[in-house]
Amino acid sequence: MTSTILDAPTAQPLLDWYDRHHRDLPWRVSPPMARRGVRADPYRVWLSEVMLQQTTVQAVKPYFANFLTRWPTVRDLADAPTEDVMAAWAGLGYYARARNLKKCAEAVATQHGGVFPDTEDGLKSLPGVGDYTAAAVAAIAFNRQAAVMDGNVERVISRLYAIATPLPAGKPLMRQKVALLTPATRPGDFAQAMMDLGATICTSKRPACSLCPFRGSCEALRLHDTEQFPVKAAKKEKPVRLGAAFVAVTADGEILLRRRIASGLLGGMTEVPTTAWTSRIDGETSADAAPFPSQWEACGTVTHVFTHFELRLSIYRAAIPSHIQIDDGWWEAVTNLEAQALPTIMKKAIATAIPRAFAMPKG
Repeated sequence: MTSTILDAPTAQPLLDWYDRHHRDLPWRVSPPMARRGVRADPYRVWLSEVMLQQTTVQAVKPYFANFLTRWPTVRDLADAPTEDVMAAWAGLGYYARARNLKKCAEAVATQHGGVFPDTEDGLKSLPGVGDYTAAAVAAIAFNRQAAVMDGNVERVISRLYAIATPLPAGKPLMRQKVALLTPATRPGDFAQAMMDLGATICTSKRPACSLCPFRGSCEALRLHDTEQFPVKAAKKEKPVRLGAAFVAVTADGEILLRRRIASGLLGGMTEVPTTAWTSRIDGETSADAAPFPSQWEACGTVTHVFTHFELRLSIYRAAIPSHIQIDDGWWEAVTNLEAQALPTIMKKAIATAIPRAFAMPKG
């Protein structure tokens, strides 16, 4: 019985594959564009990388286009009202990213003259920029030899070297392997090629190994066990938290809204009044916790899954003749809800109480 002798992995086969099969993305300078002299815009690279964290390419594309239309430069974003930025981000999730996005833009504009630092360390000095984002921007925007590792790259590198240590404990070894494999020339293209390979060929299920440029070097393929990698630790069951949300609507079609505190979960976003639920404790679930006395009607329950817990909100609706003076909040026309910084869970709550709230013609 003979064993298969694998080639040592190198970057060049992947770069050759990328030259032929790269994805065309609105924030990307493709190899043909680079040959024409087009250079990456650090602002676009940074904006896309922040948006893409734990979010799909298809979900990000319209948000990216909208941000660039409204704020074409980092200075424009820095000068924008925070409420406008949060509203434009609404629906993309992980709202701490939006708060940090604004803070980072302000830091670049005020402390760096509107120019992004061009090294990993310099980028990591910016608000909200961690190891991954710093490496991605350094490599893609400034062609620094930085080890870029997102979920797609983890999958590729874990299979290439058959790394059996479960995530997240296996990440340091994976990052070490990525660093060794990243070339001094075209490191940005290499990083994007690894991402594309994981997204299109080295997929979670049924990877197309026969089309992979690493097929002659892949230890997991040699073992005929590609889908085992990356090995993940057993998931803990997410706790379920309870709360209530209150949708008050006037005869003129105005709805009571308020803004959450700037820090914490959904910080700075807009909401209908809710009870004091958090990721650790339940809130009240009855109409007794409503923001003011009225005939509150139970409309059902909505469920939303956050990263570390599942939230179930009991929804109540009250129809009132006219708006009531409220210290904590304001009254907004239902026809203007799309312009508000409402996270998905709040849109679910409102739609449960007012089924056509987000389909009403704008006034």
